[in-house]
Amino acid sequence: MFREKETNLPILVIASGSNRVDLAKIEKETGLKLGKADGNYVKERVGYAIGGVPPVGHNEPLETILDTDLKKYEMIWAAAGTPFAVFQLKPADLEPLTNGRWIELSE
Repeated sequence: MFREKETNLPILVIASGSNRVDLAKIEKETGLKLGKADGNYVKERVGYAIGGVPPVGHNEPLETILDTDLKKYEMIWAAAGTPFAVFQLKPADLEPLTNGRWIELSE
C-alpha cells in the first residue's frame, strides 16, 4: 500500500512476494509519485490494517498496480482482510476484480 505524493490518494500495488517493488519503474510507467503509507493512513483510507489489505472491498476505489510476475503462477494467494488470512485466486482474476493495470515493477 502506497500514498501518491501529489494527490495523497491511496495506491494499491499487488506484487509477487518474491519481488521488491521498484518505485522508479512505477513512476516511469504510470507517472505516479509514490511514498510510504503508514498504518493509520491505510486503516483510515482503505479500511484494513497493513499486511491484511485485500485486492477488493476497500473504503474507496483504489488505483491498483499489478506485478506482471504474478502471471507466471497458476494460482496466487492474496490477503483477505487481516494479516492472518489469505484466499486463493488466479492471476487473471486480478485485473477484472481490481480494474488494475499490469506493469513490470520489480527491482
